[in-house]
Amino acid sequence: MTRKSIVKPMLLSAVLATSTVGLTGCGYNNLQSQDEQVTAAWSEVVNQYQRRSDLVPNLVKVVQQYADQEQEVFTQVAEARSRAGSINITPEVLNDPQAMERYAEAQAQMGGALSRLMAVSERYPELKSDALFQDLQAQLEGTENRITVARNRYIQEVQGYNTTVRQFPTNITAKVFGMDTKPNFTVANEDEISTAPTVDFGDDEATAQ
Repeated sequence: MTRKSIVKPMLLSAVLATSTVGLTGCGYNNLQSQDEQVTAAWSEVVNQYQRRSDLVPNLVKVVQQYADQEQEVFTQVAEARSRAGSINITPEVLNDPQAMERYAEAQAQMGGALSRLMAVSERYPELKSDALFQDLQAQLEGTENRITVARNRYIQEVQGYNTTVRQFPTNITAKVFGMDTKPNFTVANEDEISTAPTVDFGDDEATAQ
């Protein structure tokens, strides 16, 4: 083996090592890690919203047994569920502010429709005392709490990622690799970000809806 053939691999290794150190130093690895954390957090948000959606048919079925005449509410729930399910959730959504807004709006409408469905129970004492209804109500409340936790985590992960993308010198690395800031999850009422909705619609205001 010649000296020249030995030197080339050594130079290549040195270049690779230098490049790796350079990427690490300029925040590339951190950006990639945070990007993966954002994706994982978003997956949990979607998972919990899907869990809520899966509860809807059973909720509607048990309510219909006692309140079949509430067709307007059932229609609203069905339409809201269909609208929320029609949005195609892909990784690209995380970089599309308009798509994120449409998704958030659809889920908010689903939440509103479910609120009206649960409020129906106040007019039907037998429905409120139904064991299956009570179980589904408890499941829904737990799911709403998990949605809030998952959404909070996603908001925090996006904030962390966007901060890294904007800060110097990692902003240079982000620009070179085309890593832009991501749109965050927004809601009409900012209090909803930190407070899980109440699923016990037993007050007069909810009954009047």
